[in-house]
Amino acid sequence: MTAEKITGEPTLLLDEQADYLISMAARAPSVHNTQPWRFRVGPQAIELYADPSRKLRADPVGREMLISCGAAVFGLRLAVRSLGYLPVVELLPDPARLRLLARVRAGRPAVMTPAERTMLEAVPHRHTHRGPFEPVPLPGRLLAGLQHDAVAEGAMLALADQHAHAKLVAIVSPASRARDLDEVNRAEVRRWTREATDTARDGVPAHAFAGRPAGRGGRLRQRDFDLGRGLGLLIDAGSPPPATAVLLTPRDGRIDWLQAGQALHRLLLHAASQWVFATLYTQPLEAAATRMLIKTSLALPGPPQVLLQLGVSRTAQATARRPAAELLEP
Repeated sequence: MTAEKITGEPTLLLDEQADYLISMAARAPSVHNTQPWRFRVGPQAIELYADPSRKLRADPVGREMLISCGAAVFGLRLAVRSLGYLPVVELLPDPARLRLLARVRAGRPAVMTPAERTMLEAVPHRHTHRGPFEPVPLPGRLLAGLQHDAVAEGAMLALADQHAHAKLVAIVSPASRARDLDEVNRAEVRRWTREATDTARDGVPAHAFAGRPAGRGGRLRQRDFDLGRGLGLLIDAGSPPPATAVLLTPRDGRIDWLQAGQALHRLLLHAASQWVFATLYTQPLEAAATRMLIKTSLALPGPPQVLLQLGVSRTAQATARRPAAELLEP
């Protein structure tokens, strides 16, 4: 439904679309599927807040939390576009309210582009893929398109050649093993992983991780979600991923983390529209020293925020999300 401004130009009443807008934003990827966001919806604007109660202890400054929330900002933008309006976004609009990360309004009316429509259609089946990929190459020109997505959101996607991939393996493998042995990390993994019969609508379900951390056949070493409990249902097998990439930003501040999240969601939806999914590697980047080592070793023009391996898969089992009513800011 729309209302009319005094000028006669139609404007969207966001509070009448609250459930849809929040549900779309909440389909964004988040570390451990923590969904660390809340929303406040008014007629003219919807605000996105960080939820520190869902911040990992391994993320003391909230970098991963803000990347996750940035992804939700992109989902919110796409939802506004699907209603026929251009979103107007303010990031960190009030320095006095640190939890308030974004304010989104509906701008002038505009029909969705074909690319936006394609991303919208990919939202339901987009998921983090920790299982095997099919032994086929990526669709032609997809990687160039994903790089364009990152740049459009103020980030960069650096593709790793064979030499850079070997360097990443040498850095990521020992860093991930060390983090897996850390008791704080292990406690958080236990908190945010779910058994097959668990009906929770957050966390990482058993169907989304393997019984042991994958790290063979060209795969970077994944986080150990199972911890020897025998919960994971994925098979640690398959062909090497066709592409390894590093999502990076010019700097390493709160705005950069929000931009990284928006870039991440945008490129993941673009990829998912062609049945290409990503394994995301955030664990080794939790340590600032490891991020700096990767930046220096790969001669990157900015700090790495997310590592990705991309491949084709025709299976899609998206993880559950909490209902919109649970995500309202008091």
